[in-house]
This record gives sequence, C-alpha cells and structure tokens, in this order.
Amino acid sequence: MSAAEGPLVVGVDTSTQSTKALVVDTATGRVVASGQAPHTVSSGTGRESDPRQWWDALCQALRQCGDAAREAAAVSIGGQQHGLVTLDDRGEPVRPALLWNDVRSAPQARRLVDELGGPKAWAERTGSVPGASFTVTKWAWLAEHEPEAVRATKAVRLPHDYLTERLTGEGTTDRGDASGTGWWASGPESYDEETLAHVGLDPALLPRVVRPGEVAGTVRDGHDLPFSKGTLVAPGTGDNAAAALGLGVRPGTPVMSLGTSGTVYAVSRRRPADPTGTVAGFADARGTGSRWPAR
Repeated sequence: MSAAEGPLVVGVDTSTQSTKALVVDTATGRVVASGQAPHTVSSGTGRESDPRQWWDALCQALRQCGDAAREAAAVSIGGQQHGLVTLDDRGEPVRPALLWNDVRSAPQARRLVDELGGPKAWAERTGSVPGASFTVTKWAWLAEHEPEAVRATKAVRLPHDYLTERLTGEGTTDRGDASGTGWWASGPESYDEETLAHVGLDPALLPRVVRPGEVAGTVRDGHDLPFSKGTLVAPGTGDNAAAALGLGVRPGTPVMSLGTSGTVYAVSRRRPADPTGTVAGFADARGTGSRWPAR
C-alpha cells in the first residue's frame, strides 16, 4: 500500500444483503482498501435479519481492510433505512430486525394514517405518508402481534444506529435516518410526542439525534477490530441520504438508484409535504435542505 497523502477515513454500507467497507484517502479520494461480507434475510412470511449478523459482517469487512483501517482517523456507517431493531437491557436483540421490505405492517400503516389525521396531516408533520416500510408501522405491528417482545424492549434502533452503538457504546442516530421512521417531525426536527404516545413508544427508548458534522463518539475498547484507540465515529445516515451526499447532488438533479430496492430522488430547498404519498420527504445528511426519494 502506497503512502496516503491525507487522513484516511472508513465508510461502511450495511445493506439488505451484505456489509461493505471502503478506506479512502481524503486528500485524493483514492480507495486504499476495501472489504465485503454477506448476511442473510429470512425468506418466510416476512423479511427479517439478526442484527448480530450485521456486526459479524462488519468485523469481517473491516479485517479485510487490514492496516489501512487501523490508520484511519474516522469511520462512518450508512445503512438500509426504516428497519426496526429492538434491544433488551443488555443491548442484545430481542428478536430479528424487521426490515424495510417486510410489508406485514401494511394494515397498521393504513390504520395509523387514519387515526392521526389522514395523509395531509402526516405529510405536514413528518414529510411523508407512512407505508408498510416505515419503522412506526413495524412497531405498531410488533405491539399487536408480539406484545411480549415490546415489553422486553429497552432500546429501539435503526440498522445503522445498531452498528454505530456497537462501535461507540452510545445510542445515537442522525436526522436523515430518523426522518424515515414516521415518528420524527420534520418541521421542528425532533421526535413527535403525539405519534410516539399513540403507538405506545417511550421516547426514552430512542437514540439521541446527532447533528451533521457532530461526532457521535469514538471506537470504544474491547473490540477485536483494526481500529486505533480513539478513532472518531461520525453519526452516519440512511443509505440514500449517504448516496446523495457522496454524489454532491444539488437541487434540480434527479438520481436513480437500482439495487435491492429502487428509488428516484432529488434535493429540495423546501421541506416536502406530499399528501398523495408519492414523494417521501426525508432530511438530508448535510443539515441543509431536504432530500426525497419518489418510490
């Protein structure tokens, strides 16, 4: 490996089927090292995945990066949006995570839209009309079908939050991924107390929302990972917000992303509020403007 011209950073994508890591030279943009490891998704009536697989895949991907990861000054994790991760009082998963493409909560989505003012009220409050992919509908489904799991839950996280917390020991998220839950109000940029009360979710179970550019923590001791002590951990974000940031997307430029899912998104200077639900308005990862994918 040739000498880096600037500080090295590690970018991680934990997606539906695998976790990928890149070590990049910030001065040149050159990819210095990379790693990738798969994880599985259940193929039963729903789409679920054990979050511990994501951690194992992250560890494998980082080890493949070797010394380059050890020399990195910072790491940030982006990941699949909307997934519901429920943790017990030891930080262990209560059950497999309900992924974004688990649509069993479609009846709960319709009911929540009706019970909390209809599509227009939801769009104005959160920027989106929630469908079965949104985290709030999955929590409502869990409360209805697995109340014992809800009672055992002491922390609620999104997929990228779970891995960040394993690295730092701190429960954090960012505005981009939080805005895809259905319980984050896009106007005041805070958790929505009315929605949380309606679905019976204690806000104390949710992670702290870290602002763009703020440090989420540092890599804690006790991990067998190729990181130096004190490596900075950024808040990370959802996968599409991360892609928009990496592409440097400006207002008026549409982007199409085709993978396990398909999205078309653009950046707006105004906060979207589409009552038809065609456009989902999510916060961007920069803290300026909003980004939305039209699914």
